[in-house]
Amino acid sequence: MSDGPPESARQPGPYTHGYGAAVLGSHRARTAANSAAHLLPHLRPGQRLLDVGSGAGTITAGLARIVGPGNVTALEVAEESAALTRAELAAQGLDEVTVVVGDAQALDLPDDAFDVVHAHQVFQHLPRPLDALREARRVTRPGGLVAVRDSDYEGFRWFPEDARLDRWLTLYLAAARANGGTPDAGRRLLAWAHEAGFTDVTPGASTWLHATEESRAAWGATWSGRITSDPLAGQLEHEGLADAAVREDVARAFRDWAAHPDAWFVLLHGEILAVSP
Repeated sequence: MSDGPPESARQPGPYTHGYGAAVLGSHRARTAANSAAHLLPHLRPGQRLLDVGSGAGTITAGLARIVGPGNVTALEVAEESAALTRAELAAQGLDEVTVVVGDAQALDLPDDAFDVVHAHQVFQHLPRPLDALREARRVTRPGGLVAVRDSDYEGFRWFPEDARLDRWLTLYLAAARANGGTPDAGRRLLAWAHEAGFTDVTPGASTWLHATEESRAAWGATWSGRITSDPLAGQLEHEGLADAAVREDVARAFRDWAAHPDAWFVLLHGEILAVSP
């Protein structure tokens, strides 16, 4: 195992989004096809794959169907979130996937154990994403692949313009950073990979667009729910960033936006495919 900082110094901070219904409804819409397209052409049956931050388990399921469920290990930071992964995999008949609890920044896994390490929307929440990339490199065999995709919240754009949605972004950025996160992680992945010792790195970017009636409704519902429920609502209240009236005003802005026939909201993601040296 690699040396690292004391255990108390390397624990991830609070997960800004939590695991409430508004969050899980959105996360369960993620699939390997819509969230890991940069990785899929490189996957083959029989590859050993580690899915870091498996969450709702829907992306994990898609990856497992390609490489084989018995070849996949899914990692979550706590038993609560690991249970979500297990439940989804069981529902999809993929019980052979191994689900473990651990810290991505200090993996309790052997060197060179995997052909592929995948992480989707994880590094933005970690206080030490470089440690996580170094650990991903360590547990990936030479010539194996580390695939990471993360949002860049400051690159999000929407129409129609609304000062209340501007306020939402300001509040979310403050909350995520207070939890030790990097909400513009997408733009930093290439630099982090180089700093972590990768020399063969393919950068990329992709977007999600919410502009149909169905996708507008889903996006409006998830954020009107997140901003008015814990843990985000409680954090904003506790830190004096937004009282209940402000939070409800932001939630109403998302509902108003979703109801607008011309509404458009694009999410920017950065991606890397890094070859383990």
